[in-house]
Amino acid sequence: MTLTPARPVSTTEQSPHLERALSNRHIQLIAIGGAIGTGLFMGSGKTISVAGPSVIFVYMIIGFMLFFVMRAMGEVLLSNTDYKSFSDFAGDLLGPWASFFTGWTYWFCWVVTGIADVVAIAHYVSFWWGDLPLWIPAVACIVLLVGLNLPSVKAFGETEFWFALIKIVAILALIVVGLGMIITGFESDGTRAAFSNLWTEGGMFPTGFMGFVAGFQIAVFAFVGIELVGTTAAEAKDPEKNLPRAINSIPVRILLFYVGALIILMAVKPWTAYSADESPFVGMFALAGLVGAAGVVNFIVLTSATSSANSGIYSTSRMIYGLATEGDAPKAFGRLSSRKVPKNALLFSCMFLLAGVALLYAEGSVAEAFTLVTTVSALCFMFVWSIILVSYLVYRRRRPQLHAVSAFKMPGGTFMPYVVLAFFGFIIWAMTTQADTRAALLVTPVWFLVLGLGYLKLRRNPEHAALRALHEAKVRQELEDRDVHAQDPALAP
Repeated sequence: MTLTPARPVSTTEQSPHLERALSNRHIQLIAIGGAIGTGLFMGSGKTISVAGPSVIFVYMIIGFMLFFVMRAMGEVLLSNTDYKSFSDFAGDLLGPWASFFTGWTYWFCWVVTGIADVVAIAHYVSFWWGDLPLWIPAVACIVLLVGLNLPSVKAFGETEFWFALIKIVAILALIVVGLGMIITGFESDGTRAAFSNLWTEGGMFPTGFMGFVAGFQIAVFAFVGIELVGTTAAEAKDPEKNLPRAINSIPVRILLFYVGALIILMAVKPWTAYSADESPFVGMFALAGLVGAAGVVNFIVLTSATSSANSGIYSTSRMIYGLATEGDAPKAFGRLSSRKVPKNALLFSCMFLLAGVALLYAEGSVAEAFTLVTTVSALCFMFVWSIILVSYLVYRRRRPQLHAVSAFKMPGGTFMPYVVLAFFGFIIWAMTTQADTRAALLVTPVWFLVLGLGYLKLRRNPEHAALRALHEAKVRQELEDRDVHAQDPALAP
């Protein structure tokens, strides 16, 4: 019996394909852009004020855990180049329900994040034009995003390349300027810049264990989008070479951009000098005497938020396109433009960003609404990351022959998925310790209830019933093939 790699279940095998137009530099910078969220620039002030220097370990631990999610995703994606994204392999390995829940939840993640970004962008623009009605920059941003994504996937890749480059330059500049201050013994408010500032103000854990825990539920949002490179699989040139390269460099990026920047920030000024309401980047560049430091950092954060929204529109349009080709979304979303861009899916996602305009004029604190929205997004991203890990475990169990020949095996694949899943459980517990994130925990299940009702309706479709039957038959065949292979390894493909 000959074993062949299983193809993803699809109802439209002959549909037009997305164009492989993203080069290595696009993939690398998309991966960096995904790993460096707006949360680093704006949220790090809050994490520092809550957790103190222990926030360094918070970012290191989260980054360490998510690296294994990325390696699991990379191995499974590269086991079959017909996969367009992790939603595809979830459906292929776990069943049609997984594709439906993963694809639509990922769409929801980025739409919610995009709404938060639109709100943030409108307020960043008001820094320069305070009298301008907030709806104008918000609508202008949405129009800009459509214009950046409609021409071609290469246009998106090029835009994201430059957006990510701005983030990188800003962080490297902060590290270099901060190191210069430490070396020269710069003094501010009677405090000398030195690495000893990391432990002289109450030690590395000055706010105790619960302060350390609180840092996790804030910091995790900074990492949403780290899996974005997984949605580029169908449009990447030479994915077997470029995806592993992008994924393997994630630990170095996290150490440099997150940990490095935070160490410098808290060495130049003690952690007690930072406020939850202010970006620490502004204070750092202002101390260095940079003219218009607030304006420069505001521009950096504005481009970072636009980059996040841009990535969200790209990924949601591709996810809905994939859902449509599998019969989990209206067929109209499965059509490509002459430039091989899923135009209908793109416009559908952008339409929902208009909710951000309404949020601008909602009563109550924008900060509270932003916290609620970003926490709901982080919870849904954790669901997607968990599905990736569960898919990997099923892949290892059902297709050991593909794992055996993989050139990009996940390290610690027999136990690390369970460790990371337990870590996600810890973060959910951490979110119950704070009132603002606890509210988001209570709201998030509403989305899965709506999604469940949608899936129950979809199940009644005869085509979907046939799809489920086909999946069950394929699972039985794969298990038989696995058992035969275990008895006689000579039957390996």
